[in-house]
Amino acid sequence: MSDIPNPLGAFDIFNSRFEGKPFKSKKVKSSKTETIKKLFSKKLAKKLFGKKFATRARSGQNIQAAAIPEKAIAKAKRPAFQISWANSTSEIKEAQRLRYKVFAEEMGAKLPPHPENLDVDEFDTYCDHLLIRDQETLKVVGTYRVLPPHKALEIGRLYSDSEFDLTRLNHLRPKMVEVGRSCVHEDYRSGAVIMALWSGLAQYMLKHEYEIMLGCASIPMADGGHFAASLYNSLSNEQIAPVENHAFPRLPLPLDRLNGGLEVEPPPLIKGYLKLGAKICSAPAWDPDFNTADVLTMLRLSEINPRYAKHFFGA
Repeated sequence: MSDIPNPLGAFDIFNSRFEGKPFKSKKVKSSKTETIKKLFSKKLAKKLFGKKFATRARSGQNIQAAAIPEKAIAKAKRPAFQISWANSTSEIKEAQRLRYKVFAEEMGAKLPPHPENLDVDEFDTYCDHLLIRDQETLKVVGTYRVLPPHKALEIGRLYSDSEFDLTRLNHLRPKMVEVGRSCVHEDYRSGAVIMALWSGLAQYMLKHEYEIMLGCASIPMADGGHFAASLYNSLSNEQIAPVENHAFPRLPLPLDRLNGGLEVEPPPLIKGYLKLGAKICSAPAWDPDFNTADVLTMLRLSEINPRYAKHFFGA
C-alpha cells in the first residue's frame, strides 16, 4: 500500500495557482530543458505548454523565466510550503513519523511496532524522500518516497512486485521510478500541498531524465470491497493501460463476489492521477495489512494531459 485513501480535497486544484517552492539549482533547470528536448517533439511541447514555451525550450533558453511574466515575478509572495529532499537520517525520520501518524494512528493500518512511532520498511534505505514543510513552523506536512531504477536494481525489486506480477513491465524498469507512501498531515490537506508534492516529483523526474512513474494507488475497503469493485468496473477504456502493460494481482480482490455496480467517485488521489493522464494497469489487489484494494497506476511524462501539464511541472 502506498497512497492514502482518505480525502485530500477536490482535484480542481489544477486550476489554482501553484504555491510550492520551485527548485533553484541551475542544474535542475538545465536538465529540465534537456529532458523536454528528449521527451517532447516541438509539436507536442507546443501543445502542452504553448508556442513561446516550446520555442524557448527547444532553443535551450531559461524555461521558467520564459513561462512567468515579469509582473508576476514582481508580485510573487513568499511560498507557503517548502519543497526539499531528505539528506539525513533525521529528515527521513520526519517523513516516517508523519507516515506512522497517518497510516497507523489515523487509518488503523497494522504496521510493525516501533519505539519512536515511525513507519519503517526495508525500502526506505533505498528511496529518496520528498518533504513538504510548512514555511512558518518548518514541520513536515507532506511526503512521498521515490525508488529510482538503480536503487530498485540494488534491492532487487520494486515494492509493487510484492502485490503484482510485473513481468509485462520489465522492459520499462530502466526508465521507471516507483512512487509511494504518499501522505499529508490531516491539518494540511489542501490543493497547495498536493501541488507542492507533485511539483517536487515532476522536477525530480525531469532532473534525472526518467520517463515513467509507477505506484500502488489505494482504494478504501471499509465496506468490504464493494466500492473498490465498483470503481474498477467504472473505469473507461481510455483509463486502462494497453494490454501489453498489464500487471496481475498476487492476491486479487474477488470481484465476482462483490457488488460492482455502485455509482462511485474515485478517491481524490486516484482521481488526480487519472486527470493527469495516468493509466490503471491492473485489477485491484487486496492489501490485508492496510485493508485497502490497490491498483497499479502508471504515468508517462509524455502522455500527461495538456490541460494539467503546466501545473504538474510548475511551469
